[in-house]
Amino acid sequence: MTERHEPWPVSAPPVPSSAASAAVPMPVTRPPSGLFPGMPPRPVYREPHPIAAAPVLSGLGCTLLWFGLFGSLAEGLAGYAWWTIVAAVTAWAVALVLTLIGDRGVAVGIALASGLGLSIAVGFVGARWITTYDWPLW
Repeated sequence: MTERHEPWPVSAPPVPSSAASAAVPMPVTRPPSGLFPGMPPRPVYREPHPIAAAPVLSGLGCTLLWFGLFGSLAEGLAGYAWWTIVAAVTAWAVALVLTLIGDRGVAVGIALASGLGLSIAVGFVGARWITTYDWPLW
């Protein structure tokens, strides 16, 4: 049978001996973990240009309207697919410009909506191709 030892006794924190040391407030910090006791606490890094929800939603809504307008120009599935590709390429160009010199939140919304719109068009083209064995874009 193994022998169990009692844990080492823990010493109590030192008590201040004078009233002058009790008047100085101690800074409130997180206690060190013990791994690196002399190191300062880790820094907190923040995004210099944070992205809010309102610009993302406005970019998303405007791009959905953009895709709706381009999609309404088409007469059939092939036209819809080509107009959607044109709308996606122009939306990506606008998102790239906005990322570099404009609002990155709007650029994120544009990228999300253009990816969604292009994937819907590709889904329709793929469904037609699977059911008729004819590629609809040529």
